[in-house]
Amino acid sequence: MFFLPFSLLFFLFLLFLPILIFLIPIGIINISFQKLGLSPTAGFLFFLLSLMGSGINIPLIEEEVYEEEEPFLPHFLSLFYRLPRKQRKKIIAVNFGGCIMPLILSLYLLPRVSLLSLTICTFLMIIVSKYLSRIVPGIGVVMPAFIPPIFSAIFALIFSKDNPSAVAYISGVLGVLIGADLLNLSKIRKTNYSLLSIGGAGVFDGIFLVGIIAVLLI
Repeated sequence: MFFLPFSLLFFLFLLFLPILIFLIPIGIINISFQKLGLSPTAGFLFFLLSLMGSGINIPLIEEEVYEEEEPFLPHFLSLFYRLPRKQRKKIIAVNFGGCIMPLILSLYLLPRVSLLSLTICTFLMIIVSKYLSRIVPGIGVVMPAFIPPIFSAIFALIFSKDNPSAVAYISGVLGVLIGADLLNLSKIRKTNYSLLSIGGAGVFDGIFLVGIIAVLLI
């Protein structure tokens, strides 16, 4: 399944991102990617693939549901006929660029961080993400795109002096996926949605920006 989950603000940010990168000294970029255990080439390739993969959703659960309201029939006809209710599908999926790839990188970075610092930061990010996320009919979970990277960076700089970049990335990714998506899953399943993408539309912007900000922490 394919769709683009970008918000307009996030799209404008992507347009100016090459200019921002050009203004940053190459030495800082190299050091930042080294903190994440990546070469600049591998880092840029990862973010590019994440961006391209944001439109790919892998279905996990597919449910067939019926509309609550029955089709209307005049009263005298309803005594003899009963029309079937409309049937449609509800799909819960994971986003390739906003869930699977960030989780793979998080597992790769896990040996490089303090588990205590990571646990504290992740717990705080779950609280922030849960509090700031909202359920919008027809879209799913949404939250301000620039909030997760800012808070994950602040928490990492406070609780992880050794490797704030890796802690900011992992805690930001897990915090958003758990706090915004998974903890709201039961509420979303009660709404009239057709596709719920974990890590997709509504939260992908924030997860992607978590990586951008984490790279800039040195």
